[in-house]
Amino acid sequence: MSYHNPFTPPRKSATFDDHTLAEIRRAAATGIYDIRGAGTKRKVPHFDDLLFLGASISRYPLEGYREKCDTTVTLGTRFAKKPITLTTPITIAGMSFGALSGNAKEALGRGATIAGTSTTTGDGGMTDEERGHSQTLVYQYLPSRYGMNPKDLRRADAIEVVVGQGAKPGGGGMLLGQKISDRVANMRNLPKGIDQRSACRHPDWTGPDDLEIKILELREITDWEKPIYIKVGGARPYYDTALAVKAGADVVVLDGMQGGTAATQDVFIENVGMPTLACIRPAVQALQDLGMHRKVQLIVSGGIRSGADVAKALALGADAVAIGTAALVALGDNDPKWEDEYQKLGTTAGAYDDWHEGKDPAGITTQDPELAARLDPVAAGRRLANYLKVMTLEAQTIARACGKNHLHNLEPEDLVALTMEAAAMAQVPLAGTSWFPGKGSF
Repeated sequence: MSYHNPFTPPRKSATFDDHTLAEIRRAAATGIYDIRGAGTKRKVPHFDDLLFLGASISRYPLEGYREKCDTTVTLGTRFAKKPITLTTPITIAGMSFGALSGNAKEALGRGATIAGTSTTTGDGGMTDEERGHSQTLVYQYLPSRYGMNPKDLRRADAIEVVVGQGAKPGGGGMLLGQKISDRVANMRNLPKGIDQRSACRHPDWTGPDDLEIKILELREITDWEKPIYIKVGGARPYYDTALAVKAGADVVVLDGMQGGTAATQDVFIENVGMPTLACIRPAVQALQDLGMHRKVQLIVSGGIRSGADVAKALALGADAVAIGTAALVALGDNDPKWEDEYQKLGTTAGAYDDWHEGKDPAGITTQDPELAARLDPVAAGRRLANYLKVMTLEAQTIARACGKNHLHNLEPEDLVALTMEAAAMAQVPLAGTSWFPGKGSF
């Protein structure tokens, strides 16, 4: 005979929580895996687990605004004839026309230009509007080759060869049929309205030796003018960074698992890759071991939200960062003003991630003409520029407080960690000690 204690509420399993139970029921009912956009939703060690040590007696802070703190960064100094110089180390990550509406892509270009930084095409090719409104535009060269042509390679200011993405290292992208409009189909040479899955690896090279040949091919097409980036998902950052450098990259882009995607399997997003915080130091170590730190620039992406995140990434050794999800929020994604419509889609503002369905009420992750028209690219571009300006000022303020006259002068010694995990990943001391896991005794 069982007995239930009326004073103790029933306990739910920590392993089989409500979300897990719902997923089991959904899988059993449909027989298909879940697809969604955005990045991981599980809590992983992140920049919030680090703190800066401001200057006092042992180090002096900068005096107000009388002493300059530089924020500029130059990318592509290794081989490119025309490296690009940005006024802020915060760039816009690749998000395709197809995944995003034309107005959203235009807004990204406008905002980045006002802020003095670069934006990136993403998969699917280059639109005239995006090129026209982007002072500095990075052209993504993906396994799919969608929209790729020598003319656009030459029109770009830099080329980013995408090997992997933080949300799905080792996996290709998805674009469902409802987002493949006439224009998207024409740009990608695809049938209209048919689901497509991008390849997960490049068709004409299978390893680092072939990658070197591909980089040389791209340099010849562009007369050695454009910086060549290599983007990898955060899985084996030391070796991937080292191989990218040896293949001839000017810039390495490293995307942690908090990095988003327009659409892939939820199981992939939540279970493949490493947190951004765990990726930076191994990549920096690879650059240092090869004598290439600051000579080959490192851009870090995946979960960058504030100027504090920017400053922490740079203190750990990055040269710049890239933002994607945060940029979409600045444009107006997941805005509570559309809450009623989010509710009709079975979700809520702040949780909407069904970007692949093309029903975004904010008009950003859609190809529906009526929804896309809701986004004013001029106003949205200004919002993005404001956000980038605030992030830059926040990072600059922290650097000043640490006595640095350039964001790149921030260093691991300026940081401490709040948790053992963060201390181990960032290789900075646990607060109140001079020790981090793996270093030795206290």
